[in-house]
Amino acid sequence: MPIDPIIADEHVTFETAAEHASIQVPIFSPGDRVGEVRQQLMGQRYECASHVVVCVHEKFRGVVRVENLLAAAADTTLDDLMDRGTPVVAPGTDQEVAAWRAVRNTESALSVVDREGRFVGIIPPHRMLAVLLSEHEEDLSRLGGFIKSTAIARTTSEEPVQRRFQHRVPWLLVGLVGALLAADFVSWFEAQLRNQIMLAFFIPSIVYLADAVGTQTETVVVRGLSIGVAMRQMVARELLTGLAIGLALAAVAGPLVWWRWGEADVALSVGLSVFAACSTATVAAMALPWILDTFRLDPAFGSGPLATVIQDLLSILIYLGVAYAVVQ
Repeated sequence: MPIDPIIADEHVTFETAAEHASIQVPIFSPGDRVGEVRQQLMGQRYECASHVVVCVHEKFRGVVRVENLLAAAADTTLDDLMDRGTPVVAPGTDQEVAAWRAVRNTESALSVVDREGRFVGIIPPHRMLAVLLSEHEEDLSRLGGFIKSTAIARTTSEEPVQRRFQHRVPWLLVGLVGALLAADFVSWFEAQLRNQIMLAFFIPSIVYLADAVGTQTETVVVRGLSIGVAMRQMVARELLTGLAIGLALAAVAGPLVWWRWGEADVALSVGLSVFAACSTATVAAMALPWILDTFRLDPAFGSGPLATVIQDLLSILIYLGVAYAVVQ
């Protein structure tokens, strides 16, 4: 039962597997016979009896599922019956990583074992379900970029107007500042827009496409970070995906603009800008969650208004800069 190297961390922190593990479970030796074990279980109360833990001098050896225990012959030993390959996690494993490990291995409960192989406890099914529900609600809140915990998420629907106002306005003020900066950026290219007013038609489209691509990337990255996936495992694939999406959208947008409005230079500007803006949005969408996660801040803020403002400003600058260079 090897411990996953990604999660083999002895350091116990808040919301770890060790905090959810219970030692109030049936523990027996490999040589104990099924009939004797069943007899000893009668009249006992455990927090979790879905698995019988098999240990030798506190060292974990495997588990026997209760359904297998009930179906086995009385003279069968636990050594013959136990599952030696059952998944285990280290005490310091994040609770969500532990829960998803159990789901991926179709386990209702999960054993916690330290680096020396000592049995720490079992995460019971009811606690596993509670973790999955809590993390699911927290992930939804994170995607909104304004709430860090499930407890807060539950109370927001009951907050008075004053508290709702205080939670939302600061981030919207960030968006307002970004909007004013965007107006400044557009004014820098006033002469170019005056000469070719058609360029202004496509500003909302460029901004929308970049935001959409960035939001998709942010969702993947924040979700990955929340379940323990390292950034280095996502960055290359997401960059290539962003480039491919930008290229595909540009290949469609350029010819359509040329066909609809008959302006080759405007079509070229739109095509190049879509490619550059979507690619840049992917980079920004990955960078913000990674930076916040590096500084041990909630990476969910990377998918909030701050990321949207940055992506919008970059998209406008890219589009008008490309238009300035291309449109004569």
